Amino acid sequence: MNAVCLDLEGVLVPEIWLAFADASGIDELHVTTRDEPNYDKLMSFRLGVLRQHGAGIKQIQEVIEAIDPMEGAREFLDELRSITQVIILSDTFEQFAEPLMRKLGWPTIFCNSLVVGDDGMIDGYQMRIEEADNTKLATVRALQSVGVQTLAAGDSYNDLGMIRGSKAGFLFRSTEKIKADNPDIPAYETYDELLAAFKAALEE
Repeated sequence: MNAVCLDLEGVLVPEIWLAFADASGIDELHVTTRDEPNYDKLMSFRLGVLRQHGAGIKQIQEVIEAIDPMEGAREFLDELRSITQVIILSDTFEQFAEPLMRKLGWPTIFCNSLVVGDDGMIDGYQMRIEEADNTKLATVRALQSVGVQTLAAGDSYNDLGMIRGSKAGFLFRSTEKIKADNPDIPAYETYDELLAAFKAALEE
């Protein structure tokens, strides 16, 4: 059995934190996993910035409701799901993902959870796999342990583990630095290219 593991933000939908940074005018939130590979450090920074500006879960969710999938993402996902199982592995949060999953046709997603206080401020977060250095790679290995061959694609530093740990893996719309640092990983810019790469890998 095969399963494709896909990143969410930057692959199927725009970066949520970038959208909120633009909408709120909080420039510090333009930093993402493309820039900072240490997720704990990045999230601690983000939550500090939110509290400093008095921004809570409601304001972020209002921005997310207005986010649409990238052009062609729904069609790509529908076709991919017609030929193999697809699991979205994301470091986003349940409280962020619901409206995006609705617009993508309710694919399966494994993600994390936010800890929200009574005042609506985000007090912390709970990782789906608490003790894993890389939750996406840990998930890929768990799938493989029960007989699932994985293929993967993503755009950021935190996707490299699952990409390299899978039968086949690809970068999609990644940064020039990440592509230059990982020249052995095929990199694609269009959904047609990525779909063709997955189809070829599934036939091997």
